[in-house]
Amino acid sequence: MSGTQVIVIGGGPAGMMAAGRAAETGCTVMLFEKMERLGSKLAITGQGRCNLTNMGEVESFVEHYGENGKFMRNCFARFFNRDLIHFFETRGVATVVERGKRVFPSSNKAADIVECLSRYLQNMGVDVRTEFDVDAIVVKGDRVVGVQGDGIEIHCRSVLVATGGLSYPLTGSTGAGYRFAMDLGHRVRKPEPSLVPIEIEEDFAREMQGLSLKNVEVSAYASGKKFACLFGEMLFTHFGVSGPVILSMSRSIVQEHYKHKVILSINFKPALTKTQLEKRLLREFDQYGKMKCRNVLKHLLPIAAIDVFLTRARIPVEKHACELTREERERLLQHLIDFRLTVRGPRPIAEAIVTDGGVALEEIDPYTMQSKLVQGLFFCGEVIDIAGDTGGYNLQAAFSTGYLAGESACSMCKEVKSNSKE
Repeated sequence: MSGTQVIVIGGGPAGMMAAGRAAETGCTVMLFEKMERLGSKLAITGQGRCNLTNMGEVESFVEHYGENGKFMRNCFARFFNRDLIHFFETRGVATVVERGKRVFPSSNKAADIVECLSRYLQNMGVDVRTEFDVDAIVVKGDRVVGVQGDGIEIHCRSVLVATGGLSYPLTGSTGAGYRFAMDLGHRVRKPEPSLVPIEIEEDFAREMQGLSLKNVEVSAYASGKKFACLFGEMLFTHFGVSGPVILSMSRSIVQEHYKHKVILSINFKPALTKTQLEKRLLREFDQYGKMKCRNVLKHLLPIAAIDVFLTRARIPVEKHACELTREERERLLQHLIDFRLTVRGPRPIAEAIVTDGGVALEEIDPYTMQSKLVQGLFFCGEVIDIAGDTGGYNLQAAFSTGYLAGESACSMCKEVKSNSKE
């Protein structure tokens, strides 16, 4: 233990990549993970499939992190999506590119990614200690000298904090890294849920629970102004809404929700203009006028949504199509293109896929991931204030920041050693 140069706290994707890269660069490395095994959260990402990265180019890639995306440019210049794919494929894990340029292991098994990273650590000689809970990072003057945990102090030249955020706490993400950072003088932006399902105020969600809507357009409004809009798939749950579109919009929804009331609007038929949809409705009602409205609407809506839809449009569910008034037809049309839901708020952060917030980027050197306040202290992964959209962006950020942090920490250790000899 006395010869350890780099200590990594956290055995998730960022921590494993950081530890492996530091060892590969020539340092003696220890990795501490509080859970029984490495990669607990990684093993369940992407519903167990693991969306590793996205094949988008750098310019479009950074946009998926909002205003903080510019911080990632140097990380991506050092280690980006094609580098990550090469890393896994040269170690026996083939990948495949799917819709939206999302990259998955060909096996569709996140466990293969965890196993590959575990082998990487073993091959690089990293000393991995699971079920070890680090209590504090030890600093003398303005320099890291070790960590404390399990009643002992372990000395080192640099410490990498890769403890994750607050999402999925059962996998070990309990926010310890925020405490380490604040204890050492760093600012931490309040953690909020991101890529999280949304609760709605309307009580009909239970009636539509399990209903998946495909090829719909969802818009979000605050104070009457549209601030987000996406096309794709969403899902009704017992508490509200979820699914790819909702998760992707959730970060901006959550941010606006704390300032204004947020309204979601669903357009069931975004491929048609209002005029085209109106003509189709009239044609359907002319052709099937003797049928009940609920049966005619089967041509336009999922069956599970029809009764709720008619109730919201204030039309009796048993009414025949030929009996509809002009005003009722107009309400049907309007609800098809603007079906509104009122946001109550996000689900708890424990249910979020990603934590939005973390160690302030202004206090981290983007060229090394080293703290600007404490020498030898590095941060990587979800513990820093980087949160991306769904689609592989968050794992790529974890791997890229981990790679750069591990490499930089080892270089710093070598420089310190060289200077001490002089």
